[in-house]
Amino acid sequence: MIRFDDLALFVRTAALGSFSAVAREVDLLPGQVAAAIGRLERELDSRLFARSTRSLRLTPEGAEYLPYAQEVLETLREGRDSLRQESEQLKGTLQVAAPSDFGRNILLPWLAQFRRLHPRLNLRLFLSDQLSDIFRDPIDVAIRYGDMEDASFVALPLAPDNRRMLVASPDYIARHGQPATLEQLSEHSCLRYLLDKRLYDKWLFPLAGGSRRIAVSGPLVSNDADVVRLWALAGEGIAYKSWLDVCADVGAGRLRLLLPDCPGQLTPLNMVCPHRKQFSPAIRQLQAFLRERCATLVRQMPVPDQEK
Repeated sequence: MIRFDDLALFVRTAALGSFSAVAREVDLLPGQVAAAIGRLERELDSRLFARSTRSLRLTPEGAEYLPYAQEVLETLREGRDSLRQESEQLKGTLQVAAPSDFGRNILLPWLAQFRRLHPRLNLRLFLSDQLSDIFRDPIDVAIRYGDMEDASFVALPLAPDNRRMLVASPDYIARHGQPATLEQLSEHSCLRYLLDKRLYDKWLFPLAGGSRRIAVSGPLVSNDADVVRLWALAGEGIAYKSWLDVCADVGAGRLRLLLPDCPGQLTPLNMVCPHRKQFSPAIRQLQAFLRERCATLVRQMPVPDQEK
């Protein structure tokens, strides 16, 4: 088994070109450094240095292996530094963008809890259903629904099994009845919203025989998904909402599921960052915190079983 200390001595020997120089640097005997290089060579079954009485130089095999050894040691250093940073109290400012409904009704109290755990951390929360540009807008992370297809982003999962659900209030159902099939949605007032200025009026359902897009209509449209939920609670129509956004209302009887055997669109919740190297300890800890909270919420109100 390769020893990390032997790797470190190999990298320093390649840099200094001398067992004696490395030995002085790390307070060992030259023979101990030579023995470490010998162990590494036996593990690799390759000669790493060409030795003579006056010189020490890398062999072609040693030169080929050197960048791999350097990368391993750098990864170990990054891991050590990460643990040291995360053991310290979080501080500074973390700017978070989130959807309106999830942000106001679920995320807000969770962030208050996170702040109590890290009182030196400042939080800035931006709520909007319009997608933030995480490269241009003054935010560090964005919480978003849906699959992330843009390879320039890194998506950290928070609730990977979340789905959309058809819901309506008991009052609406009492006055208008409820659809027995997806096709009957066209006979009902459906609550629609705008996303990035595009009207979301074709609802997707992943049925066994292939996905179906159902065109829906209704007199009420908003660019704020929380308004759509409030309209549904007020009995104004049928909404097609994320389960995370409506599970508390369904559990309390304020909303009812419609067509429960019809699978809703998979809508995972992710925390989106520009690049892994920009992950700060605050971002890593917030992602772990929110994922645990989402898991707890789903355990309390599991996504209804639906035919696939």
